[in-house]
Amino acid sequence: MTKKQKGILFIITSAFCFSLMNMFVKLSGDLPSVQKSFFRNLVAVVVAAILLKRSGAAFRWKKGNLGLLIARSAFGTLGILCNYYAISHMNLADASMLNKLSPFFVILFSYFFLKEKVTPTQAFCVIAAFLGSLFIIKPGFAFGDTLPALLGFLGGFGAGAAYTAVRGLGLKGENGSFIVFFFSVFSCAAILPVLIFIYEPMSPLQLLYLLLAGICASGGQFAITAAYANAPASEISIYDYSIVIFASIWSFLLWHDIPDALSVIGYLIIFGSSLLMFLYNSKRAKQRN
Repeated sequence: MTKKQKGILFIITSAFCFSLMNMFVKLSGDLPSVQKSFFRNLVAVVVAAILLKRSGAAFRWKKGNLGLLIARSAFGTLGILCNYYAISHMNLADASMLNKLSPFFVILFSYFFLKEKVTPTQAFCVIAAFLGSLFIIKPGFAFGDTLPALLGFLGGFGAGAAYTAVRGLGLKGENGSFIVFFFSVFSCAAILPVLIFIYEPMSPLQLLYLLLAGICASGGQFAITAAYANAPASEISIYDYSIVIFASIWSFLLWHDIPDALSVIGYLIIFGSSLLMFLYNSKRAKQRN
C-alpha cells in the first residue's frame, strides 16, 4: 500500500469515527450542549495525557505559543458547542455538512491572520460554499427552525478559526498531542462553571453514549493525524467529506431522516466547491514539484 493509499484509508477512518461521535452525541438525547462537550473533552484529556506521558514530551507549551493555544482552544470550544447543538436539533447529515465548511473558513482566516495569499479560484470556492450553506440553513421567519442551522454554520466558523490556530502552532513546532491536551483541559475548565448550574441528571445509557462519543472523537483525531502524516492535504482532503455519507446512513437507520431537496442541492454545491479546490490545489502542488 502506497503512502497516499494509507492517507486515504486513515482520513476515511477519521470521517467514520467522527460520524460515530456525532451519532452518539445525538443518541444521548436532549442534554445541554455544554454537558455533552464536557464529557467528550474529559475523555480527550485522559487520552492526550497518556500519549504525552508515553512519548516523554513535556506538559508545557513552547515559548511564544500561549496566545495561539488560547485562540485554538476558545474557538474550538465554540465550534464544539455549536456543532453539538446543531447535531441534537437537526438532520445529522445537514449538521455534518455545515461543520465541513471549516476548510473554507481556514482560507479566510489564513489570509487575514497568517498573511497567506488567496487566489481567485479559492475565493470563488469560498463564496460558492457559503451560498451552498444557505440551501441547508434555509433562513426564514421561523427562527426556532433556523437557529440550529445557524449555530451549525457558526460551529464551522469556530472550527475553521481553531484549525487556523493549529496551523500557526504547527509552523511554530508545537507538539500535536500537547495542543489536544491544552484544548481539552481549557474547554473542560471553561465550561465547568456553567455546567454546575445547568447540569441535568443522566441515565447510565446517556453517560455511556457521551463516553463513546469521546472515544470516537479521540480515534478520529489520531486517524486524521496519521492521514496527513502519510500524504499532503492537497491529495487526500476531499475524502474527509465521506463523513456526510456515514452521517446520512446513521440518520436513515436510526431516525428515518432523509435530507430534503434543498439540503441535497446545498451538499452538491459545497462538495463541488471542495472538489474544485482539491483539484486546483493538486495541480498547484504538481507544478511546484
